[in-house]
Amino acid sequence: MRGAAVELAPSRWGRLANSGLGVVPAAGSLVYTAQAPGAYPRLAGCTVLLVCVVIAVRGYRLGVLCRDAELTVRGYLWTRTILRGSITEITGFPAVRWTDSRGRGRWSPLWVFHTSSREPARTTAAKERNTEALRRWLRPRERRPTRR
Repeated sequence: MRGAAVELAPSRWGRLANSGLGVVPAAGSLVYTAQAPGAYPRLAGCTVLLVCVVIAVRGYRLGVLCRDAELTVRGYLWTRTILRGSITEITGFPAVRWTDSRGRGRWSPLWVFHTSSREPARTTAAKERNTEALRRWLRPRERRPTRR
């Protein structure tokens, strides 16, 4: 996994399901906003609609990008880039444990790889494969003996 960037993300169906967390409430918000009696309720409905659209788009884009020197985690509300050298482990949650520039321990959950007992077995297996690929990326590269 060295050299080129590797993206770890759910399948297309998984992406659509993650996007649904914003699409479903957006539909309700749209109906509410259309029927709202005054300016403030419409403004509130539009605000909720905007937030839902952001969550829907970001839900579709959830994933992890592994590069040589850094890891980029795209979540529902923010994207975080973590230097590879500051990562201490990938937990079983899964989450990335890392240390910031001030030496404080940090924790960034990988919601995209979190498993549930109610999801299909193949989805769970795919998430576990992605988490293991991330752990392999984190391990130090084994050096091969040089020939003379």
